[in-house]
Amino acid sequence: MNKNLKIIGWFAVALIGAYALAGIALNRGESINALWIISAAVCVYAIAYRFYAAWIAAKVLVIDQTRATPAERLDNGRDFIPTNKWIVFGHHFAAIAGPGPLIGPTLAAQFGYLPGTLWILIGAVLGGAVQDMVTLFFSIRRNGRSLGQMARDEIGAVGGTAALVGTFLIMIILIAVLGLVVVNAMKHSPWATSTVAATIPIAMFVGIYMRNIRPGRVLEASIIGVALLLLSVWGGGWINQHETLRNLFDHDGLPLAYAIIVYGFAAAVLPVWLLLAPRDYLSTFVKLGTIFLLAIAIVILRPEIHMPAVTQFVDGTGPIFGGKLFPFVFITIACGAISGFHALIASGTTPKLLMNERDIRMIGYGGMLLESFVAIMAMIAATVLEPGIFFAINSPAGVVGKEAIDAVAKINSWGFAVTVEQMQQLASDMGESTLFARTGGAPSLAVGMASIFGSAFGKHLLALWYHFAIMFEAIFILTTLDAGTRVGRFMLQDMLGNFNKKLGETSYMPSVVLTSSLVVAGWGYFLYIGVIDPNGGVNILWPLFGIANQMLAAIALCVATGILVKSGKLKYAWVTGLPLLWLVIVTTTAAYEKIFSADIRVGFLAAADDMATKLYSGVLPPEKAAVAPQLIFNQHLDAYLTLFFVVVLWVVIVDMLRLCARYLMGKSVHKLSEVPHEPSRLVEGWVRD
Repeated sequence: MNKNLKIIGWFAVALIGAYALAGIALNRGESINALWIISAAVCVYAIAYRFYAAWIAAKVLVIDQTRATPAERLDNGRDFIPTNKWIVFGHHFAAIAGPGPLIGPTLAAQFGYLPGTLWILIGAVLGGAVQDMVTLFFSIRRNGRSLGQMARDEIGAVGGTAALVGTFLIMIILIAVLGLVVVNAMKHSPWATSTVAATIPIAMFVGIYMRNIRPGRVLEASIIGVALLLLSVWGGGWINQHETLRNLFDHDGLPLAYAIIVYGFAAAVLPVWLLLAPRDYLSTFVKLGTIFLLAIAIVILRPEIHMPAVTQFVDGTGPIFGGKLFPFVFITIACGAISGFHALIASGTTPKLLMNERDIRMIGYGGMLLESFVAIMAMIAATVLEPGIFFAINSPAGVVGKEAIDAVAKINSWGFAVTVEQMQQLASDMGESTLFARTGGAPSLAVGMASIFGSAFGKHLLALWYHFAIMFEAIFILTTLDAGTRVGRFMLQDMLGNFNKKLGETSYMPSVVLTSSLVVAGWGYFLYIGVIDPNGGVNILWPLFGIANQMLAAIALCVATGILVKSGKLKYAWVTGLPLLWLVIVTTTAAYEKIFSADIRVGFLAAADDMATKLYSGVLPPEKAAVAPQLIFNQHLDAYLTLFFVVVLWVVIVDMLRLCARYLMGKSVHKLSEVPHEPSRLVEGWVRD
């Protein structure tokens, strides 16, 4: 009877999900309710986790909960530490959930709500969550080895070395973009800056509390930590109103960039229990609390989606970024559907903390589904805005004009109504001087969130909700930056370990300081050039971020596919092979267009040549002419990096296919690097022989 009820229940979930998906996909002309999107997402996630993820865990990976994990076998109190699964989940989710699920869907809304929503759902359950789970599993079975090192061990010297170097350089780009987005969110915002700064000592206190003062009291430490975080949010508002104190936290982009660089170095060097794990764990409460509060507000309000399902900008003429629907919607959304960055976390810090393999499904697959839900919330928050307001906030002045009247006229000519008075009132309600040309996605997302929160819980608090949303975005992103820096350190140590065994030891302090310094210097440079860019840096770095991120995901799926074939599981290779094929098509096409397109809004080289021509002819304003040489150099650098990433990807693919062909023909290949089975002493019921 219970079994039949379960079957009926899941059949009902499937019907509701299918009906909701059909509603958002086939609707034209009239606006739809946001509940349609939430209903479709929840049903899709539930079915995918219950059936597809469970099948992969049981049949494809064959998870063994009695097997000791690296956290148990290699426990050193610094990087390898058996950690409560909920803390690991919090750390993992906080680390993977960066700017992608927030900013990507917001920017991609220029194509309409439909393309991005469908890709977020399909890409997450068939690609992103699969990649995260299988990468975490294979890393745990290999002593927590990094993605690049696994590629070298499993695929071979050529493809492995290419993956190792390419992965590290891609990582540098990803972290730089994380830093850039958080700088843009915190710039001249004392409220956000002071609140984010307060999370650092709070996290260190909680880390010390759980390790030395009250060991094992996770709930107790959580309550104290969350209470202090909420107090820091209130304190940020108080500081923002204080004429003297607010000046201490009111900074331009460069000072904030330098502060983030220093923080990144500290996060990479300090023991994970002192700063990284407790900070990410606590920030997860803020992240999840805000997202679920947003979902509750949407359920209460049932707001209408005002953005069309598909806009005229699918042809590549969009004001926010250039490029057609294919392939740019996929690389713009990035982390909300599938993210190579996740593979670095899943093969970096997380496998060094996980106590039992049975939690791989929850943390790997479930964590990605939760991030995808964040992306759905971001898409809703962006598209409930009137399209005219959305484009007024996100369109750069270079496209719509510097003056408000010119911007309004341009946006109205696209068929999206907006007035100067409307934008002035909105800025006043949000506590801002202006909201025109606030590019990058973060401000418009904050406006959308504040509008929803205000309508549900009090419109008189709009300014508070807006600044809370900005702070929420900054915390969301910064936790990914610190984990990414640490993972970058692990990756570099893995590479150096091939030449000097001592440098490859994660706990060898001279190696820790050296590699952390190199990683921070690398992404710090790209952060610097993004901050000095007059256009905010997002237009230069975000497309490169998207391409690099998806190529990294393709590399991770390459490694996973190769391991599956070598493990005698050819019949299951489609699980990782199909999303790999799609990513190869998308990333190769996007890279070609970004390098060789003659459209200056798309092609890196075309944009560099156009700026060089204007510079030499003397038509650039003085402030742009001063940084033009640096921007021209950066455009060329982006083009060469993109080309390098494409070459790396195809080298890895060809080497993986060569490996699979040799294995299937019975020829010798690299042996599987999986460590031998060792029974866990942490499993309940374990009896010593």
